[in-house]
Amino acid sequence: MILITGASSGIGYDASLKLAGQGHKVYGVARRIEKMDSLRGSGVVPIRMDVTDEKSMEEGVQAIIKAEGHIDVLVNNAGYGYLGAIENVPMEEARKQLEVNLFGLARLTQLVLPGMRERRDGRIVNVSSVAGKAVVLFGGWYNVSKYSVEAFSDALRIEMRPFGIHVSIIEPSGICTPWGSIAADNLERCTTGTAYEGPGLKMAHNMRWAYSKHFMSGPESVTRSIVKAVNAWRPRVRYRPGRGASTFVAFHALFPARWWDALVRGLGKINTR
Repeated sequence: MILITGASSGIGYDASLKLAGQGHKVYGVARRIEKMDSLRGSGVVPIRMDVTDEKSMEEGVQAIIKAEGHIDVLVNNAGYGYLGAIENVPMEEARKQLEVNLFGLARLTQLVLPGMRERRDGRIVNVSSVAGKAVVLFGGWYNVSKYSVEAFSDALRIEMRPFGIHVSIIEPSGICTPWGSIAADNLERCTTGTAYEGPGLKMAHNMRWAYSKHFMSGPESVTRSIVKAVNAWRPRVRYRPGRGASTFVAFHALFPARWWDALVRGLGKINTR
């Protein structure tokens, strides 16, 4: 039995369909259950769950365990992006991003682990990002959240392996989903009227162009990695789907820090006059 968060759109929606089509029992969860109605016909069971709400997560997990007896696989896919200069991003938004991308993921993992540990079998698949490996312009708080998912997943893998529980991390590059336009809107809102307006608006415009023109890889590329992590006898620790993901991470590892800083600053010129 598989539980997938963020199943109302994009990667979560596509992965739910694919795994259900392979014969897995899939529970797709998201805040807006009405957006998952079309999944029902494919055998996916939609459940409303808010990963920032403790009670919502506890009730959701309990309902699934009551119906199925156990949860075999948890795919932590729900994510949120609020881009902008660190100086300008409201702390409320910074905290919200960490709440969704890290603490919600961590708490839901805590809720499913006891059953997996008792059975000495289970899989946790955390959808991170190449942004968890390298900082990009105006990515500050989003980078913080994804770097944290990387560290959390590594620590969890070390702790859980003796209990037969595999932990895999998915590190996509840019993927053509609604995330891109939402992040661009947030970036524009956050930088308008500030010292970062020029490069911020330019970057928001470029993001909208890239996502609308399908320059990015589609969600199915990430779904393939999720499916491998779920089905493989011995899943890999990390998967890097999407165009340029492995190259991006390799460049960051090879470049001296100042070279990388100059490269990402090249995405926009901040006017200091």
